Amino acid sequence: MLLVDRDPEAAQVTLEVIEGAGGVASIFEADVAKIGDCEALVDAAVERYGGVDILFNNVAIISLGSVVDADEEEWDRIMQVNVKSIMLTSKFAVPCMTSSGGGSIINVSSVEAFRGGANQLIAYSVSKGAIVTLTTSMAVQHGRENVRVNGIVPGYLYTPLISGFMSEKEREEIRDRRRNSAPLGVEGNAWDIAWAAAFLASEEARWITGVMLPVDAGLLATMPPAMLEYLK
Repeated sequence: MLLVDRDPEAAQVTLEVIEGAGGVASIFEADVAKIGDCEALVDAAVERYGGVDILFNNVAIISLGSVVDADEEEWDRIMQVNVKSIMLTSKFAVPCMTSSGGGSIINVSSVEAFRGGANQLIAYSVSKGAIVTLTTSMAVQHGRENVRVNGIVPGYLYTPLISGFMSEKEREEIRDRRRNSAPLGVEGNAWDIAWAAAFLASEEARWITGVMLPVDAGLLATMPPAMLEYLK
């Protein structure tokens, strides 16, 4: 497994988790918003592991605000990192997969793609919506090459990225509100997304492509949180 990050120290944390579970992985430093880096990371995967069977596009940055608040430079950066990176990595990974008989690509979107607005994350929401279209289009265009392309739609997970947007004072209150916004009433974490990705990458999912799989405790299946008081 090739772990790609522009921050090797962050990738090292993931590497230690993988190795602790008995897996094998290595780190490759790259900025996936740059075409040269994306070509290089695919070349590195071929050199180290003999090819590319699975591509998991799971990178995103966030900015707060509406279109009125949006900064043009920041908007462009979010689109580059969140959307363009998927196009660039896939640009080089798909031919590699095709030459070896096929593969699986998994792109991470968000419930914000379908219910954006309330959190004032306009650039992030738009980028995640673009991933939905990109995923389904790729699935159609590369299906006959035996390249399956699916997406995961995470709900209100609790992750280090999200934690960084919460003050210590408000953290527990916000976590409770996010937890109670979905029917299961259970907080999600990165492992929930990892298990979904493992399934979509597996042979058991060989007949699945073009799907956006919600992993959201039922959030997208129900009404807005304000209507769910009876679940508490």
